[in-house]
Amino acid sequence: MGFLKTNYENRIWEIAEPAIQSEGMELVCVECIQMKSRWIVRLYIDRDPGVTIDDCALISDRIGDLLDVNDVPPEAYTLEISSPGLDRPLVKDKDFIRFLGRRVIIQTEYKIDGIRNFKGLLKDYRIGEDGGKTIILDLSGKIFTVPREAVLKANLEGLLEDG
Repeated sequence: MGFLKTNYENRIWEIAEPAIQSEGMELVCVECIQMKSRWIVRLYIDRDPGVTIDDCALISDRIGDLLDVNDVPPEAYTLEISSPGLDRPLVKDKDFIRFLGRRVIIQTEYKIDGIRNFKGLLKDYRIGEDGGKTIILDLSGKIFTVPREAVLKANLEGLLEDG
């Protein structure tokens, strides 16, 4: 199931991203969830200054047709298009770089210094000469170095900023 889900997500990303970019928007995340009788396919899109309901409707029409033509997923599905929201997922390198200085929640595959669930300030995102990627987090004054490959899930904390 996990392999199939990941395979569908990757294929949908390949199909959807060029169409979404052609509309001046960014594909943030693709999720596929298998239910009893159908798949739920969720695409999160973004643009400055934000995504409208009309943007979601436009992308839904375009992507629905593309998924049908490409037969992905090959079973019945429901397509959902939405904004990433305040707790936006951090998926790509550029997401981590774009949101430096913001509060994030990161869940890792294994414990790092005894912790798997981090909630703190995203201080830095480094890509080494060897291609290794590292996230630097500040949790109330204590600095943690998290290897990117250890991250299962990363999101903005989702709080409105004061001011």
